[in-house]
Amino acid sequence: MLFEEKLIYFPSRGFSTTPEALGLRHDELTLVTQDGERIHAWFLPANTTGPGPRFTVLMCHGNGGNISDRLDRTLLMQVKLGTDVLLFDYRGFGKSSGSPTEQGTYEDARRAHRYLVRERGLDARKIVLLGESLGAAVALDLALEVEAAALVLEAPFTSIRDMAKEVYPFVPTTWVRTHYDNLGKIPRLGIPLLVVHGTADLTVPLEQGSRLFDAAPEPKVFFEVEGAGHTDAYVVAPDRYWSTWRDFLSSLS
Repeated sequence: MLFEEKLIYFPSRGFSTTPEALGLRHDELTLVTQDGERIHAWFLPANTTGPGPRFTVLMCHGNGGNISDRLDRTLLMQVKLGTDVLLFDYRGFGKSSGSPTEQGTYEDARRAHRYLVRERGLDARKIVLLGESLGAAVALDLALEVEAAALVLEAPFTSIRDMAKEVYPFVPTTWVRTHYDNLGKIPRLGIPLLVVHGTADLTVPLEQGSRLFDAAPEPKVFFEVEGAGHTDAYVVAPDRYWSTWRDFLSSLS
């Protein structure tokens, strides 16, 4: 119990790359949460020449690394989908202050959403919430609190207790205080859902993503990626991955 957070979160302070290194236009942001933490973020506008992107993706990343490790997918997202992207680091990750906790990650995501709607003036109905792995729990919780166009979950799990059984079978689950109870929350989802899960995911079993999908209300789409591991579907099956995204976005009214 003393080391629970250290068994869940694996933040990195150092950046593997930057938007400048990749030639990406961006706004560097520091977002102050209601409990006083300073959250580092990058807003990356799509390189479009038309009337502007139809959607903005708010990405909630997984439990390791930081936002610099998601820049490759962000670049592809801009090119393949023409979307703006907001990347933010949870407290304790990258340049963000503090230490990560379940409630803290929820508040960090709420602050990122408030930036898009209140400070950037975006229509909440044009914001797509994307969560990968642990970030799926953060994005789902946010989707139950705010208005958004849709929710995309990649390699989502059912709950931290279920994950503890998989990853740390020697730990009694009654000791686990962190919940991230996706299975208990998802029946209340009120926006379209896309779930992406690889058949070769050795971190979060495909069965957990399937159970979560089955418990979700319509409209929903399940994209099972043959041979994909944990959050690498866009690398293993790029054509199908981006076509599934495009079809899903096109279905949103």
